[in-house]
Amino acid sequence: MKKQITIATLSLGVIALGSTKILAQNSAQVNTSVNIILADIISMDVGTASSGDFVNFNYVNTADYNSSKNVTVPNSLVINSSKNFDVKVKSEGANFISGANAIPVNVLQVKAVPGGSVVGTMNEITLSTDDQVLVSNARLGAKQTLNIAYSISAEKASKILLGKPTGNYTQTVTYTATAL
Repeated sequence: MKKQITIATLSLGVIALGSTKILAQNSAQVNTSVNIILADIISMDVGTASSGDFVNFNYVNTADYNSSKNVTVPNSLVINSSKNFDVKVKSEGANFISGANAIPVNVLQVKAVPGGSVVGTMNEITLSTDDQVLVSNARLGAKQTLNIAYSISAEKASKILLGKPTGNYTQTVTYTATAL
């Protein structure tokens, strides 16, 4: 009888306190954070280079010294930038050199010309040892191409080049892309 009273009391206690459901767990959840970390980039590569990375002006007869010469290099530079940018140009020295002979670099005009995918303000400069803006505020983007035209006027050819000793006069021209 004691046993029955104990069972009855426990039963009444469970009923009085309520019942609790225990369910099996069917799923679990956790969270993680995913970060995308961006850094500003800018790069520039030589695109289509003319004749082995050289831009050549050939003066072989009277007509050459009496006329303007122009060499346009399509897709001359390929630029990637995560920000708008400027492209600057300068020569590494004050003269085109052939042995002991020199021609001042200001004989050459350099111009950014339409036709590539770079969009910005295109300028023409007279080459010097100072950085000069060839393209200003170009739009950011990937694999953008810039066409560059080089020229020597008929006046400079006849006044500066004519009479110089024969030879291959060379100077390095440097382009720099700078993010804004």
